[in-house]
Amino acid sequence: MKKFIGFFVIAVLALLGCSESYATPSTTYWTPATFDVQPYGVLHIGIDNYFTVARKNDRGALPTDVGLTIGVLPYEKLQLEVGVDYLEPTTDPFLFNAKLGTPEGALFEGSPALNIGIFNAGTDSKTDDGDGRTDLNIVDFIVGKTLPLNLGRLHVGVYYGNSKSLLDKNGDKENTGYMIGWDMGIIRQKEPDGGEYHKWVFAADWASGKNAFGGGGVGVYHYFTKNISLLTGPVWFNEPSLAGPNPNAKWVWTTQLDINY
Repeated sequence: MKKFIGFFVIAVLALLGCSESYATPSTTYWTPATFDVQPYGVLHIGIDNYFTVARKNDRGALPTDVGLTIGVLPYEKLQLEVGVDYLEPTTDPFLFNAKLGTPEGALFEGSPALNIGIFNAGTDSKTDDGDGRTDLNIVDFIVGKTLPLNLGRLHVGVYYGNSKSLLDKNGDKENTGYMIGWDMGIIRQKEPDGGEYHKWVFAADWASGKNAFGGGGVGVYHYFTKNISLLTGPVWFNEPSLAGPNPNAKWVWTTQLDINY
């Protein structure tokens, strides 16, 4: 795994240095339960905040996440993204991700989208540094399809993480589970170049597992333009004591700014 992470860091830094990039793993809301893969050569910066509401202290808040992800395959029917997240305040701030996928209809007419990826691949494998290890190294497989009658898109999948890192509150292995995500856009907006996008997008997702990853949220995206959006809404955790600093809140509020170039 150390060799993989080292190669991944070098690849991401090289790509960011010579090309355009995109943001954190493609997600629906809290989880990567979406069949979206960042397009080739599109720059995106994501800034995600998760803060407590109506609490006397902020010890339940999560670190701010600044992310970059880049699409690296110039193909229509096979896409690949790689990315890096920088989280502060933490002692080991870097997490890495990658996703390989095919869009809807790529395999045959009417075929669903298929993705396989890895996320939350961290650099800390120590258990005695106070913050806990970050090498969750979660591999996921996602199947997605656009629903009829303009009811949005549905994404379902399973995940498998590092059995030494993805644990329950008792320290027992809790490294497998499933995910589900849904999103639906409303109010179409036309661009001067003739393109269209949805002004508002409702989104919801959830991951099983009483571990540091399990949880979900429900919220809404507002697109100021097709390239700038803000997501906001609550996020809750299946096991709050593992989702952030103790004593953690059962839920937090998130604001997620995404800018594409």
